[in-house]
Amino acid sequence: MPHAMHHSLMASLGPVFYVFAAALLLFVFFTFLFIRRTVASFRDGVENSNRD
Repeated sequence: MPHAMHHSLMASLGPVFYVFAAALLLFVFFTFLFIRRTVASFRDGVENSNRD
């Protein structure tokens, strides 16, 4: 009986785990885009100051 309870717990954990994993991937993706954009704008600022 306890084994069946454990199995149902894992089954119910499935969807929540996938949602959490998807949210984590989206967070990492947007963080990467934000950092890349920040670095690109910083690099442009340095080049512009050097050009003057």
